[in-house]
Amino acid sequence: MSVSSATMAKETVAFVLGGGGVRGGYEVGKLKALLEAGIVPDLVLGTSIGSVQGAFVAADPSPGCVDRLNNLWIDVMRQKIFRPSLTSRLSTLAVTGTHMCSNKPIADLLVRYLGRPRIQDLAVPFECVAASIERASAHWFATGPLIPAVLASCAVPGVWPPVRIGDEHFLDGGLVESIPLHRAYELGATTVYVLHAGRVNKALRPPRRPWEIASVSFEIARRHRFSEGMANVPEGVTVHLLPTGDTAPDEDIDIFDSTEDQIEEVRTRVANAYAATAEYLRAV
Repeated sequence: MSVSSATMAKETVAFVLGGGGVRGGYEVGKLKALLEAGIVPDLVLGTSIGSVQGAFVAADPSPGCVDRLNNLWIDVMRQKIFRPSLTSRLSTLAVTGTHMCSNKPIADLLVRYLGRPRIQDLAVPFECVAASIERASAHWFATGPLIPAVLASCAVPGVWPPVRIGDEHFLDGGLVESIPLHRAYELGATTVYVLHAGRVNKALRPPRRPWEIASVSFEIARRHRFSEGMANVPEGVTVHLLPTGDTAPDEDIDIFDSTEDQIEEVRTRVANAYAATAEYLRAV
């Protein structure tokens, strides 16, 4: 089920799921609202955490995939996959010299929930993007084993290891296409629903600490590419930028919160995005 612009239907609905780490709960709420409204994708594109959640909806474009994603998030939080202890991170960094976390826990979870399918065998055409180190360019995975492709798309530099597939090594897709609007245009989508993980409408602030410099720089790069996509929508294409329903400060889940607090925060994000997106869809 490889995708090409020549084979896409004339009217094509694309779900575009962006990166955002722990903020990915917002995307689950948006998926819930879309699927309950009977809006089903003809094409799913994902980056980083969006590649994980995009794989779920491409495998099963029904409300049932939302239930599985909610369970996945509980497992992610309880295993502290996004927020391992400082001791664990330093220990892994000391051994590897390049990254602070193993990607084995998330790989094991994905296999448990999704099995080991090939991308071309999913129910809906799916692509995810990663950054090729050797070619210094975007690479779109449209065929081949799903789990390695998703791991490549999620390989945040310095956090998780680069993923080797064939003769290439890949890092997080957010380095090249954090919210893959351009790919939706290239593949002939006519209606695009953008499921982002927040931030895009919030003003950045100058870095105040050394560790904020990299994150702010990365955020400028990812927003610039997305802003270009929103400013240059092709004729005949409709783009829906779905709301998160979040008015709180742009903060990550506190690493020192209890696991149950972290789970509750994810549930809040899912609920907020669901309510805001359902309201948006009723109005369009």
